Amino acid sequence: MRVFVTGATGFIGSAIVQELLGAGHQVLGLARSEAAAQAIRAAGAAVHHGSLDDPNSLQSGAAASDGVIHTAYNHNFVEYEAAGETDQIAIAALGNALVGSARPLIVTAGLAGLTTDRLGTEDDTPGPSPRMSENAALALATQGVRASVIRLPPSVHDQGDCGFVPTLISIARQKGVVAYLGEGMNRWPAVHRLDAARLFRLALEQGTTGTCYHGVADEGIPMREIATVIGRHLNLPAASKPVEEAAEHFGWMARFVGMDMPASSVLTQQQLDWQPTRPGLLADLEQGHYFVQ
Repeated sequence: MRVFVTGATGFIGSAIVQELLGAGHQVLGLARSEAAAQAIRAAGAAVHHGSLDDPNSLQSGAAASDGVIHTAYNHNFVEYEAAGETDQIAIAALGNALVGSARPLIVTAGLAGLTTDRLGTEDDTPGPSPRMSENAALALATQGVRASVIRLPPSVHDQGDCGFVPTLISIARQKGVVAYLGEGMNRWPAVHRLDAARLFRLALEQGTTGTCYHGVADEGIPMREIATVIGRHLNLPAASKPVEEAAEHFGWMARFVGMDMPASSVLTQQQLDWQPTRPGLLADLEQGHYFVQ
């Protein structure tokens, strides 16, 4: 299968490219710069020039492929709403090229909106969020597109991670304390990026239209445990902060740090025969690579 991958040079997308190539697929990677194009070629994939801001380039890339995996996203949390709108337009453009065909479209979404007091499942519906990826994909599924969704947790971890956990580490270094809110019992799910990459391939090959899958290995790690491990490696105290001080201490991360979003992937594992095998988040943190400057 010839697969068009957006975000092909990103932290998750680059792992998906290798997973696809290793399984015998061909990859067409979206590149918005010559540096990105060179990285895609070096990985063994073909290059399609374009960007999220150019719907025509996305539509032509999808039209030239047997399937699409959409991982690109502008993670600008200062202009979060605008990023969500851009993504919605991008997904619509990808879907336009696939309407009425059996070619799959796999869209990346987040678990951050799936806040609940119990273990969230694939059948649950996230609350309102500026990131509209899931709704956009599921809308396409009702319009003749073989679209499905992979919800990813806030921590997709491995060497090279530049997401939420490295941000927590950076804030701790700046503030001299590894903070958590209240008792720190709110839980974050997590997954290793290589496990996530395999899930994307399986969803591409076997996924069902209109289905949401969970890329979850650790179902829910209390923030206090994450802070304790970080503190030990940084030789800093882990300490509670009141919710009222979240914005001052964490900045844009405040909206995420206090979320309680435990989630299960039991249905995903059953439906796609996917089994996470890589180290969990705490074990990955213990390896030390997150703390090398």
